[in-house]
Amino acid sequence: MIQAPLGTSDILPGELARWRRVEAAAHDLMARFGYQEIRTPMFEFTSLFVRSVGDTTDIVEKEMYTFDAGSTESVTFRPEFTASVVRAYLEHNLHKQRPFQKLYYLGPSFRRERPQKGRSRQFHQFGVEALGSGDPWVDVETILVADAFFAGCGLSGTSIRLNSLGCPECRPRYRDAVRAALEPDRGRLCENCRRRFDRNVFRILDCKAPACHAIAEKVPAIGDSLCDRCRSHDRTVRDGLDASGLKGRWSPDTRLVRGFDYYTKTVYEFTAPNLGSQNAVGGGGRYDNLIAELGGPALGAVGFAIGLERTLIALAAQEKAGETPNDPTVDVYVVTVEPGPVSRAAAFSLATDLRRAGLSVDLDFEDRSMKSQMRTANRFNAAIVCILGPDELARGVVNCKSMSEGTSESIPRGEAAARLPDRVAAARRATPAVASKE
Repeated sequence: MIQAPLGTSDILPGELARWRRVEAAAHDLMARFGYQEIRTPMFEFTSLFVRSVGDTTDIVEKEMYTFDAGSTESVTFRPEFTASVVRAYLEHNLHKQRPFQKLYYLGPSFRRERPQKGRSRQFHQFGVEALGSGDPWVDVETILVADAFFAGCGLSGTSIRLNSLGCPECRPRYRDAVRAALEPDRGRLCENCRRRFDRNVFRILDCKAPACHAIAEKVPAIGDSLCDRCRSHDRTVRDGLDASGLKGRWSPDTRLVRGFDYYTKTVYEFTAPNLGSQNAVGGGGRYDNLIAELGGPALGAVGFAIGLERTLIALAAQEKAGETPNDPTVDVYVVTVEPGPVSRAAAFSLATDLRRAGLSVDLDFEDRSMKSQMRTANRFNAAIVCILGPDELARGVVNCKSMSEGTSESIPRGEAAARLPDRVAAARRATPAVASKE
């Protein structure tokens, strides 16, 4: 039997209701905050990611899916979205139409890393990129957007870690301070961190190996090395978060560096409870030099990426043990009392008319008993069951039963499409718990 490749997974119909809720929360939120959706190719020229993400990162060195596409340059399945969005922003001259653009994306990314819970080789991300501004209040807005997304998904208890990485003016001073603090213990670092010492020393601060983590505790905080502009930017972000209602929800973390070389100034990460040590569900920060590095003008930018798989795992951990995903919800389920071509044709015609009226409708295609059909209607959380028996067919009516109220009403067949949307809405209002169970 052929199976899905290692590090990938199928999203089955019974799981998709949860995925759709999370995706719908993202789309609804973006409309409220004024972000526009952008969709970029799933693969790009490899040089785009090497230039933007950084050739000393684990992603570029070990985790990219790169292949020869028959051109003069190799291509790579995107390991992240930011570089692709900035490339599209420049290629299509969006910065000339209006320098400040608020964009968002939703889709799969690919990394060839060791699969584990919440870390797959194909994974899905929701993220935003606010391009063309260096205003610290845009940093605040993106953090508020991420927080609102988790709230919209129903995920509670998230925390925010915040740091500043400085800018090209002040970062070299901090780089020297980090190396000086780590030098006495350089030989005790893990193999990856010994390699990073000269190439990308900040990544040592993010190493999860216990020995490296303990050594990194000796490194001074970056605050003393920040220039006046970076210090002022950081202060505005912190005060803005407090003023926006997130006081007590965020905490400074001088060890937070994130995984990409393009970050400058603000970096942040969201964590969720009940996930153990791998508790990050999303993060981002400012990357003021990336637009210029990819051939554009010197414009600031900030954004985040949220892992949808991680978010769903966090939501599952928040729910009661043993709870399973609910089946899909339909507005109307059409039940036939007796099998046969006449009943089947009538049921199919009714379902078609109700769908054209904007309702979600399903019906039986297996010639099952009425009792079995009613069980399916319950499992599908149908608001109304339309019953077609010999008497209903003879009189030209539909017996409409409200599943929440237990009441029935006969409606002329020709009026069903016009009257049932209101009946469905009334039934849903009578059972608000149905919507929360979806």
